[in-house]
Amino acid sequence: MAPAVQIAPRVDETTVPTKDVKNVIKNAKLPQSESSIAPRAPLQASGLLDSLYEFDELTPVMGRTYPTLQVRDLINHEKADELIRDLAIVISRRGVVFFKNQDLTADEQKFLTNRLGHLTGKPPSSGLHIHPVFNAERGGKDQVVDDKGTTNKDNEISVISSNLHRSLEVAPRSGADEWHSDIAFEPVPADYTSLKVHTMPHTGGDTMWASGYEVYDLLSPPFRELFEKLNGFYYPPEFAESAARFGYALHPGPRGAADNVGTHLTTEHPIIRTNPVTGWKSVFGIGHHFNRVVGVSPDESDMLKRYIRDLVTQNHATQLRYRWGKNDLAIWDNRSTYHAATPDYFDLGPRSGVRAVSCGERPYFDPNSRSRREELQGKLI
Repeated sequence: MAPAVQIAPRVDETTVPTKDVKNVIKNAKLPQSESSIAPRAPLQASGLLDSLYEFDELTPVMGRTYPTLQVRDLINHEKADELIRDLAIVISRRGVVFFKNQDLTADEQKFLTNRLGHLTGKPPSSGLHIHPVFNAERGGKDQVVDDKGTTNKDNEISVISSNLHRSLEVAPRSGADEWHSDIAFEPVPADYTSLKVHTMPHTGGDTMWASGYEVYDLLSPPFRELFEKLNGFYYPPEFAESAARFGYALHPGPRGAADNVGTHLTTEHPIIRTNPVTGWKSVFGIGHHFNRVVGVSPDESDMLKRYIRDLVTQNHATQLRYRWGKNDLAIWDNRSTYHAATPDYFDLGPRSGVRAVSCGERPYFDPNSRSRREELQGKLI
């Protein structure tokens, strides 16, 4: 059985002398890749963001909304880096954050999404992801970045379009099978994703999010110990099938990170991973790209996958449902959340948005990390 990726004890940069920090990082047992990072102390926000802008927490487990904040104001603020770093930490702790009716260009959205990761320690070599299928090379009338019909010419933007999915004959899934975290099939998957929805029907098309932190906290201690030893194998067969059917090539990469190359979209990740921003454990092994559990029989793999999925789909306290307004922006941390579209609107009109996905680090499990409930003990954040 292949062991889950584990690493050396965390580096607490607030207490360890600089020379010793460098030695710990040098000796950490990490995969030899420029996309890996060493364990570290959880990051703390400065508090500036919350002192300047009103906000509401959406559920006890996850979600926050800033009802009046225009994200462009953060980007242009004289203390932009401090505010954006605070925002990244809030997103990682609350899972997903929403902003109403944003006046934000695609380029500004890209900048913010990438900056969130770089200000919280992602590898310098990680940038914005290029989707192997849904990139600007697809072309067509549905590849637009706003409600004026402006054509997308940027591979680092993924157009989320109900009409585009229909044209590529993307097969519908059950509600349970919609749950996923973005680009989990890549060796270096996503940290932060932003999505701005500019076109939608009057009703329908809500998005659900669920907390991987809370799913971990729902596991009994013996099951936590089991899953912490296991890896998952990820593979999205529908991408290759769609490319073969319509005669186009999958993007060969690099797709936002040096390790994200090739057209055989397969990888392994630990089922339990540590979020480097919060230091909290999260269940990562879920979603329609999660093919099987490594090192166990097919029946055992199916049983374990089903159990994790049921913890999400049958525990609505882990979930949040968001009804989109025009030009609303959501930003979430894929390392510790999952999301699912609600495909209930196809006869009511098109739904389109602009998505930017930041590549983070290679997932790892730190045995010295903690659970969310263990640290917060009844607090929200």
